[in-house]
Amino acid sequence: MKKLLYVAALALLAASHADAEDAKPDNETSFNAAATSDYRFRGISQTRLQPALQGGADYVNNPSGLYAGTWLSTIKWTRDAGGSGDLEWDIYGGKKGEIAKDVSYDVGLLAYVYPSNGLAHVSGFANANTTELYGQLGYGPAYIKYSHALTNLFGFVDSKHSGYVDIGANLDAGAGLVVNLHAGHQSVRHLGAASYTDWKIGLTRDFGIVSGSFALIGTNASEAAYASPANGKFLGKTALVAGIGKSF
Repeated sequence: MKKLLYVAALALLAASHADAEDAKPDNETSFNAAATSDYRFRGISQTRLQPALQGGADYVNNPSGLYAGTWLSTIKWTRDAGGSGDLEWDIYGGKKGEIAKDVSYDVGLLAYVYPSNGLAHVSGFANANTTELYGQLGYGPAYIKYSHALTNLFGFVDSKHSGYVDIGANLDAGAGLVVNLHAGHQSVRHLGAASYTDWKIGLTRDFGIVSGSFALIGTNASEAAYASPANGKFLGKTALVAGIGKSF
């Protein structure tokens, strides 16, 4: 999903504080809100290296593992590319569970919606709206995930069937700390110059009232392919990103 690993870490932190003897209810609904110094998706800034506000809601039916959710973030890239809109709206659903002890799975569909983005009318771009099918296998705190684009990918023309491989781990370090490790590779079909690898090393900590995150994020993306049309700055440069959030 397009939630940052930060959001996944918040869930891990919440789980680490849960009473193991308490049975989960059949149906659970949760909400999250966050602010980040730079919204990075697959290593690329969606906010021209500037802050973003984010929030979402999730529902899960625990007996079946079926879930659905939505998540929103402020963005700048669609307007900078010559379109319009300042919002990303993600809608997703799927099923998760265990194959065997400590071996988990998660499969689903995710739609990234950019309301009124208008990029289909901008030369050199396709509609920014993107739908991906994803599948994930986990072992303990580690995971590997593949996302496959069923549409054009985030405004790239003729990029249907592009794929993203994501591997990582969220390691409980004790004292409320989680170490976040991630590496990924985005392949953009028919546009090799836009393909790249990204990585992240971060920490998330639960402070009780809120949780905070701090991460070093970088890519080997082409500076020409991922330069901001607004100011020419490289959107995939290595940088420290901080965030604060709350799940409830």
